[in-house]
Amino acid sequence: MGPKRELVRVVRTPAGDVRVDTTGKVSGRGAYICPTADCAEIAVREGRLQHALDVPVPPAVVEELRAAVARRTHVPGKV
Repeated sequence: MGPKRELVRVVRTPAGDVRVDTTGKVSGRGAYICPTADCAEIAVREGRLQHALDVPVPPAVVEELRAAVARRTHVPGKV
């Protein structure tokens, strides 16, 4: 739980495509995930993301989600 702006959104578009929504404005059925690697992995591994979107999540989208979470949790200047 958190403000929508702080979460990562994955959306199933009306055409049936699944993708990470970096703008928060793509129309379709969306699922919000907290921006930590643990949350993203649980959402994928336990099928929560697939359940929320009502379609299987392609491996390419899973990788895109992991990259989006990594960008959100990366603090410049820290290793």
